[in-house]
Amino acid sequence: MTGVKLTELVEAAGCAAKLAPGYLSQVLADLPRVDDPRLLVGFDASDDAYVYDLGDGRGLVGTTDFFPPMVDDPFLFGQVAAANALSDVWAMGGRPALALNLLCFPNCLGIEIAGQILAGGADKCREAGVIVAGGHSINDHEPKFGLAVTGFVPLDRMLANAGAREGDALVLTKALGTGILTTAYKAQLLDEAGVKVATDSMITLNKYGAEALDGLDVHAATDVTGFSLMGHSCEMAEASGVTLQIRAAEVPVMARAREMAQMGLIPAGAYRNRDFFGPRVEMGGDVPLDLADVLFDPQTSGGLLVALPQVDAETYVGRLRELGQPAAIVGRAAEREAGGCSVSVTV
Repeated sequence: MTGVKLTELVEAAGCAAKLAPGYLSQVLADLPRVDDPRLLVGFDASDDAYVYDLGDGRGLVGTTDFFPPMVDDPFLFGQVAAANALSDVWAMGGRPALALNLLCFPNCLGIEIAGQILAGGADKCREAGVIVAGGHSINDHEPKFGLAVTGFVPLDRMLANAGAREGDALVLTKALGTGILTTAYKAQLLDEAGVKVATDSMITLNKYGAEALDGLDVHAATDVTGFSLMGHSCEMAEASGVTLQIRAAEVPVMARAREMAQMGLIPAGAYRNRDFFGPRVEMGGDVPLDLADVLFDPQTSGGLLVALPQVDAETYVGRLRELGQPAAIVGRAAEREAGGCSVSVTV
């Protein structure tokens, strides 16, 4: 079939297509836990990837991620999906080394489209220094693409979403709004120029944000993807035993994201995030609704959220801005009071 847009074939796009966090938590709660001292980080930690102790001071880091397209250009879709999948290894302090393609593809599209998707993924893997060693494909009525990624991390430099300390500053390395902007684009209410700010961000590897942490005293890190800034902040706060205080006005937001939110162009994933994480978030009454929507917006290939001392945070933001990234200190970690919220948001 010719002339078919990729986004016309899917019900949900990018990380907004993830299973609702409430449903996912119920499924995972019923799975047996593996008691193996070599498994340092598993699925029960709500972290970005697993880490397995190789016994030589290194950890094996593994993750997988794939989703339906949020753009119509197949090469660009492949780039975004690969950048998103690779991100989890960098969020753990590691370096991705090998990847396997995961491709679901409908018969109604020409095989050359599949080749362009894979080429886009290979392009980002080359930029990351990652070897694509193979993969798997199946027929599906919706196109989907991603990677299974393996990497390595020195165990003395391993990061996790746990470890944020009282007084730490919180740095967000990329602006928010990918879910809202791509939803508006899918609804044909945003043109190519309008969505480009989102795609440019999505294809930017978190490799550079991870490398900019070199020499800094990092206490905790995660990447911000489908569960939104609020969801991933809740996970970091609860794993660390602190409350994260977010200053909404300091959070970098993509151009036109709030405008589109005011028009009601909110992905379904944002509502699922609000339903599940909202009760653990104390949202200030003076936070505008459109900005709150952005904070719950599911991000595709979003940035890193990093907890580190104030002086290191300022150095980190400076390094990232020299690279052209809109990084900002967006809040701090505070004492968690009994019965207190996980995340507190003020203007």
